[in-house]
Amino acid sequence: MQQTGGPEVLRLVEAARPEPGDGEVLVRVRAAAINPIDWKYRRGLMPKQLPAVLGSDISGVVESSRSERFATGDEVFGLAASGGYAEFAVSSAALLAPKPAGLAHEQAAALPVAGMTAWQALFDVGELRSGQSVLIAGAAGGVGHLAVQFARVAGVQAIGTASARNREFVLGLGAARFIDYAGEELAGVHGEVDVAFDTVGGATTETLLDTLRPGGMIVTIAGGAPEQAAAERGVRAQLLVMSPDAEELGRIGGLVAAGEVEVEIAQVMALADVAEAHALSESGHTRGKIVLSLD
Repeated sequence: MQQTGGPEVLRLVEAARPEPGDGEVLVRVRAAAINPIDWKYRRGLMPKQLPAVLGSDISGVVESSRSERFATGDEVFGLAASGGYAEFAVSSAALLAPKPAGLAHEQAAALPVAGMTAWQALFDVGELRSGQSVLIAGAAGGVGHLAVQFARVAGVQAIGTASARNREFVLGLGAARFIDYAGEELAGVHGEVDVAFDTVGGATTETLLDTLRPGGMIVTIAGGAPEQAAAERGVRAQLLVMSPDAEELGRIGGLVAAGEVEVEIAQVMALADVAEAHALSESGHTRGKIVLSLD
């Protein structure tokens, strides 16, 4: 990306292969995923030094290694340091996990940002445990659909909100209850849940406060945490910024490889179609993740 703007500013260009430094590996990328932060960088909504290669989620094969953690030929997935929309990407070995044999590269690439964000919101920040409840706003999205399943696996009751067309999908993930955000009020869950997980933002954020039990918490990834409004209601609010954790990522990958959690992939597209992939992601109406394939 040479400049900010619409999807049309994304171009495929020839570039020198990046070289790994100490503690890093060079990965031949087999698949990369689209995340909302990618098109926010592209639009200039967040600062990014230009020119830049976008993308952080990758899955691929180690081409060369300057780390004792991985050797040439190892299959890995995780976060790229040099940009994931490329044939080769450099990454710190600490940001990668071994790819389970039962996991396709497209599945693995869809997991790092979305998976660790969902996990940390529910268990690291929300501190949910078996028998508790969580309301997940945006339950059909890339982060939300994983959060519903993580809750189910942990014995946490999940209530999912999404558009009506996603009702059966969200319930099929293991949600105990579904709420159509456009046609149903949240009043039916007033004061019921231990944690509200907000992946939507905007006007949605503050409406979730009334779903919480006294002492409950709203965890948001989609804007500022409404701390004052939360305190007035006797609940807590916290903004989550995901922290990379290779061990946590490996655990998530294991759940998918074992069939306990499924990754919903809205579409697999060629790297050459990255502009179309961005436009699709930016529409806000995709179910699950959009993945770029480099095979």
